[in-house]
Amino acid sequence: MTLKFHWFLPTFGDGRTLNGGGGHNVPRDASGLAARPGTADRERRPTLEYLAQIARAAENLGFDAVLTPTGTWCEDAWITASALISETRRLRFLVAFRPGLTSPTLAAQMAATYQRMSGGRLLMNVVTGGEKTEQARFGDHLSHAERYARTDEFLTVVRGAWSGEPFDFSGKYYQVEGATVAGGVDPVPELYFGGSSKPAGPVAARHVDVYLTWGEPPEQVAEKIAWIRKLAAQEGRILRFGIRLHAITRDTSEEAWKEADRLLKAIDPATFAKAQKALAASESVGQQRMLALHENFRAFGGSTRDLEIYPNLWAGIGLVRGGAGTALVGSHSEVADRIEEYAELGITEFIMSGYPHLEEAYWFGEGVLPELQRRGFLASEPLKATA
Repeated sequence: MTLKFHWFLPTFGDGRTLNGGGGHNVPRDASGLAARPGTADRERRPTLEYLAQIARAAENLGFDAVLTPTGTWCEDAWITASALISETRRLRFLVAFRPGLTSPTLAAQMAATYQRMSGGRLLMNVVTGGEKTEQARFGDHLSHAERYARTDEFLTVVRGAWSGEPFDFSGKYYQVEGATVAGGVDPVPELYFGGSSKPAGPVAARHVDVYLTWGEPPEQVAEKIAWIRKLAAQEGRILRFGIRLHAITRDTSEEAWKEADRLLKAIDPATFAKAQKALAASESVGQQRMLALHENFRAFGGSTRDLEIYPNLWAGIGLVRGGAGTALVGSHSEVADRIEEYAELGITEFIMSGYPHLEEAYWFGEGVLPELQRRGFLASEPLKATA
């Protein structure tokens, strides 16, 4: 089995703790950046220069693509990914976008233009949106179920506009006539999508190429894969599966868990309390599943290993970060073992990250990827960028 590995672009900022660059639920100061008062751990700003460093590192280490997030808490994904085309040569960009915030025909056109400008290096991550307050900032007040119904129509129009023929569509949310893309799109970007709620399943089954899950224990991931496979089979389709995880990998297990302990102990109590309140209000079923992984961690200040919910699977990051909240923690060999376990379930794509993203890309790329190469899980020696 051949696996693909992707890295992450922290367009909300980066840092050496979860207080700085920990994600969109971290409290922000007046500049829009997170800071831990009384320490030197100031967040690294998401400048083009710093993001280009990460992108080039990912490319040189053999990652296939980088995921660029979307939301009011980060830089715009399309503009960021476009700016990094000329900073890289073969690296692909998995651009997250929200259906409903723009015309589906315009989205199809943007994708086609990006493919031509980049030489076919675009992948698209469909983010329906699970946070009511976040959607309201964009003027979107549809219910959770309605947002998925709109995504269904949106992707129907996008696929239709890419078909090469004028496409007509009349639905509840969109009515278009003759939707098309001048010059076509080549190659057609693959669509990535995640969603744990009941309305999400049929959308994935009908439209997407890769279904994504957050890093839950293998048993839960297996159940989700079985659910989506069954729905896709009913549509006459076969999907691939991916997983979104963080990583803390070192030469020894002891070193990795020491780093996890440092991250946990550095969390500011005020950050923890505010983040937990925000996360609890989420409409996202996936987010609620992430929160449920903390049930045995009753009070802040507990042991780092109390958050090990499965061997080498640590839920500590989800204490303050929305979205993906688990990390693979251990030696390079142990992390490779867990990746192999997920691969046996049917996961073939892994979107990884770590704090800080630049340094952790090297730990993973120089430690775990060679181990997986030795085990036969990579098609060839990780591809390096040419000079």
